[in-house]
Amino acid sequence: MTDGKAHVHFIGIGGSSMSGLAKMTQAMGSEVSGSDRTRSHKTEDLQHMGMTIHIGHAPENVDGADLVVYTAAIPEDNPELSAARQRGIPCMERAAYLGRMMDAYQQVICVSGTHGKTTTTSMIAQTFSYCGENPTIHIGGELDAVGGGGVVGGKEFFVCEACEYKRSFLSFHPTVAVILNIDEDHLDYYKDIDDIESAFDEFAHKTPRDGVVIGWGDDFRVRRVLEQSDRRTRTFGLEPFNELRAEDVTYDEQGRAFFTATLFGHPLMDVQLKVAGEHSVVDALACIAVAETMQLPMTQVAQALSQFTGAHRRFELTGVVDGVRLYTDYGHNPAEIRNALHIAALQPHNTLWSVWQPHTYSRTKTLFDQFLTTFGEADKVLITDICAARETDPGDISSDMLIGPLRGKGVDAVHTPSFDDTEAYLRAHWQPGDLVITHGCGDIDLLNEQISLHGDTKEMET
Repeated sequence: MTDGKAHVHFIGIGGSSMSGLAKMTQAMGSEVSGSDRTRSHKTEDLQHMGMTIHIGHAPENVDGADLVVYTAAIPEDNPELSAARQRGIPCMERAAYLGRMMDAYQQVICVSGTHGKTTTTSMIAQTFSYCGENPTIHIGGELDAVGGGGVVGGKEFFVCEACEYKRSFLSFHPTVAVILNIDEDHLDYYKDIDDIESAFDEFAHKTPRDGVVIGWGDDFRVRRVLEQSDRRTRTFGLEPFNELRAEDVTYDEQGRAFFTATLFGHPLMDVQLKVAGEHSVVDALACIAVAETMQLPMTQVAQALSQFTGAHRRFELTGVVDGVRLYTDYGHNPAEIRNALHIAALQPHNTLWSVWQPHTYSRTKTLFDQFLTTFGEADKVLITDICAARETDPGDISSDMLIGPLRGKGVDAVHTPSFDDTEAYLRAHWQPGDLVITHGCGDIDLLNEQISLHGDTKEMET
């Protein structure tokens, strides 16, 4: 880590994780600067906090830095990274920096999984805060209830989202390791699903001998990782063989669950959720498992969960335009998009519009067949051009290649390349009472903003 007034420079500071780290670093007393390819709400927010933010990468941006932190997506020939190394400035990848930060805390709760990490980490963070603890928090999103996505608290609890991309979570030092699920993703890096599972197995073994590994027992790969662990374990889920279960589950008309959480068959609490879907029940069980392990009062845990309304960009209502409700969701792999569409289908609507911005060429290509069976609950699907993110166009995959196969599956799909094309198509075809949900972890949320700025926006319901 750094001491006192050190100057830390972040390459890729506008990312969801990096922006939170930058805020935490500043709160710990360091001077912070950073750079990103494009201007965004996050870079503007950081600039307003007094950080020096550069748009575009240039060698001189690292002038005066004592440490340079970069993301796994930054190429080795990045001019700032190259300049820092040539000048002998210490350089540290984001995950390694975050891992070093954890060393100062007594209990480190790391939440991993192919999907659901941000919501579950947010639930845990909000629950610990509600129960009177003062956790330090790092999540890949913004949670208003705790003051954002990067919050410096006390030295007892560190609650952190742990991403498996390029095995970055192996740089972390959890005392409590949570594994939500193990699915196919990031196949530009991993060889196959077995390679992914091996990374989660190694992550579980990062816990100390007196640590605990908590996992979703309904996922056989997660269950296998726990069975192979010589640490203390706890399974949660809906199936009867789990130790912590949701029983007597019922849903209201918008898909929000009420259930009794039981441990080894004994009731712990009744839970009423404000977030919808069966996957939210699973996320809540993960939170309860962590809280029970840390001996938080179960009554307060239930109250905290009943107040959780989600992090930004997780099935978030962004506006109502021309009588059409606009939502955005960060989900970018098939399981996440299906979950969001299922929740959307439960809301009052006429036509359900799904607007998808595929994220990275490699993910679109490797999960192509799975995406074809993702949009069954949507009435109309609009697909923008692929968000390249860290990749360059290989020339063998594009959004319009999805249209024919999707139509062959009975999906009413249209390629609308740009945000302007997408907005124009929506406005030409939507009707009051329709529902639009945009999907993706790129900048698709800006489409929601664009539509709201151009339209007759009504005040959102609470």
